Amino acid sequence: MALVVQKYGGTSVADAERIRAVADHVARTRRGGEDVVVVVSAMGKTTDGLIRLAEDVSAVQPGRELDMLLTAGERISMALVCMALAELGVAAASFTGSQAGIITDEVHTKAKILEVRGDRLREALARGVVPVVAGFQGVSAARDVTTLGRGGSDTTAVALAAALAADRCEIYTDVTGVFTADPRIVPRARRLPRVSFEEMLEISATGGRVLILRSVEFARNHHVPLEVRSSFTWEPGTWVLEEDPTMEQATVSAVTSDTSEVKLTITGVPDRPGIAASLFRALADASVNVDMIVQNTSHDGTTDISFTVPRTERSVAVGIAEGLSPKIDAAAVLVDDGVAQVSVVGAGMKTNPGVTATMFEALAAAQINIQMISTSPIRISCVVDAGSADDAVRILHQAFGLEGAAPRA
Repeated sequence: MALVVQKYGGTSVADAERIRAVADHVARTRRGGEDVVVVVSAMGKTTDGLIRLAEDVSAVQPGRELDMLLTAGERISMALVCMALAELGVAAASFTGSQAGIITDEVHTKAKILEVRGDRLREALARGVVPVVAGFQGVSAARDVTTLGRGGSDTTAVALAAALAADRCEIYTDVTGVFTADPRIVPRARRLPRVSFEEMLEISATGGRVLILRSVEFARNHHVPLEVRSSFTWEPGTWVLEEDPTMEQATVSAVTSDTSEVKLTITGVPDRPGIAASLFRALADASVNVDMIVQNTSHDGTTDISFTVPRTERSVAVGIAEGLSPKIDAAAVLVDDGVAQVSVVGAGMKTNPGVTATMFEALAAAQINIQMISTSPIRISCVVDAGSADDAVRILHQAFGLEGAAPRA
């Protein structure tokens, strides 16, 4: 019998009606002859509400206690889904992350999964019981409850699918799949029937909000087929699979944008060995995730170094840069909060020259200035003014013919 892991996001279990709809879909999947493991997020905005409550109570929020608080949301969802399944005559049992055997490191609020044991889930499946697992959480080797950070329920689902050797992992959300662009920016954006893991990694990393990057990495590393679907329409969605070398790939599959970063520039940096190393080592030691880096050509023995970091790490990065600046005899630290990253992604870029030229020509024609550039074999990213980001996405979507091209089979 095939095994499928189904993950339902917060909007999918937002209220009693939605929870009953989820239970009905799980029951129909069972009647279709498949075993099911369900992973659920907290209902609607429950997690946001718990965070606000913590802030109202105290300005000091120890990571261990915050994790203990936040995991309550998923526990509510899993119990309610089990009750809804029971009313439909489907035997189900709820499991917290620790009960499901999800072992993590000891980094609270953004733990990483080290091991998935899953023995209790296998036993439940053998008895004909549907396991309903709380997403976003696990337990550390020190036996403390941990949470996996943003998008952690997706990661939970993929990790369970890998550990249980599931035939596929279905991610149910409020969109019908992966699109050529954000439909809120480009109304005529198309849903893609399939994308490769490599394309999805780049889409997720550059602002695509459908799947969290960590879950895609886990799926690729463990060869777990993913399908992104809507829990509001139940129609087929987008498959995320291994790249098929026998199929011709679209040159560009998607255009993305990301306004979650800021740009720092250290001016007047002495152009000598070791300066960049000392800067980026200090940032790495503080767990600051650096994205793009540009070092200008040296003039009169000095240069400028620009780099982007997540907005959430802005204060840490600025503090490090300002603290290091006098030690390396730099002139100043400049911070630009008004930037955005715009990217084009496509596996076909590896064999189709001219993508870079088309992208730059389209942006130039629209008078959109490029501040920084970063590339990979299947992605080109540019930093532009944040106010131009949406226009840039629409222009590039049209420039690469994504609105009129036939979807890939």
